This record gives sequence, C-alpha cells and structure tokens, in this order.
Amino acid sequence: MECKCNKCGMGVKGLTCSKCDSPLVKESISKDGNKVQVAKCPTGCGMIKSPTCCGQDMECSA
Repeated sequence: MECKCNKCGMGVKGLTCSKCDSPLVKESISKDGNKVQVAKCPTGCGMIKSPTCCGQDMECSA
C-alpha cells in the first residue's frame, strides 16, 4: 500500500503489520455515518486510521 499527500506530495509506502509482517491493505469503515479510510491487516491483527499529512488524510492506493 502506498499513501501520498495531495497537498505537499509527501508519501509513504510498504506499510506492514508489526505483529505478523503482512502488508496492510486499504479499506474503509463507516463511523457516525461518515466513511473513514483505514489500513487493515489482512490476517486480522487489527487496523489503523490511514496516515495524515498537512492536516488531511493521505490518499492511499492498494
């Protein structure tokens, strides 16, 4: 998965789970009626909110 800031161009790639070393995958969840982008472990270890930069969520690709 690769994430990039649309404002400044900063990016991260190769996000992996620290528990099982699997590459995280792009997902979205609904919270209070809003869609939130998350990075999720495909083996079920957990998920994190996708990275932010310049005060906004980075755009992530699978």
